[in-house]
Amino acid sequence: MTKTAERQHKYEDLSELLSLMSGDEKHGPAATSTLDALWVLYDRVLRVTPERMDDPERDRFLLSKGHGPMAYYAVLAAKGFVPVEWLPGFGSYVSPLGHHPDRVLVPGAEIGSGSLGHGLPIAVGTALGLRAQGLHEPAVWVLVGDAELDEGSNHEAIAYAGPAGLDRLHTVVIDNSSASHALPGGIAARFEAAGWSVESVDGRDHEALYEAFTAPHPGRPRVVIAQVEPKSA
Repeated sequence: MTKTAERQHKYEDLSELLSLMSGDEKHGPAATSTLDALWVLYDRVLRVTPERMDDPERDRFLLSKGHGPMAYYAVLAAKGFVPVEWLPGFGSYVSPLGHHPDRVLVPGAEIGSGSLGHGLPIAVGTALGLRAQGLHEPAVWVLVGDAELDEGSNHEAIAYAGPAGLDRLHTVVIDNSSASHALPGGIAARFEAAGWSVESVDGRDHEALYEAFTAPHPGRPRVVIAQVEPKSA
């Protein structure tokens, strides 16, 4: 693999990269709902490259919404973390690109994921661990689905992170109207009540996503709610 060549891919190439992956369990809607947020993060925000995957000062990205990883794999391939040649084997027995990401097999993956409700608590622990080590520059990012917020483990993580002042913690919620137990006021109200910095944006608008991702939020964790098309039945 020539990593320099791999990183020449642009956003317009992602559809072609996605088309290389096929199979009965590809969770297409779950993947495409995350595509724009993932691209903006990896293209313009995250301080991590294939050469810095083991750098203690790198930013950490955790994909909690791991049951639809096609967009994640496409972006990792576009940015040179994995070879494009791996994509057609997606989900096969011999492929490192499983239906759920495996951190041991997928370069750049920080966690193995797929069981919903784990990513945000792990992100809280990661932010606490970095703070304890005196590493104050790395940002921790976690992408979750709105339906995941029904999980009690996420409720506890949200409730803890605000009072703990984890201002290096950032959560991206992909809101496709799947949540069934939202508070009055929606997802935003839930995070606001726990002391988070909150913003809701169009999850397809790259400039709006970038501005929301990079907005200052001193002393508070940050959540960006990326609103996309409602999930079809």
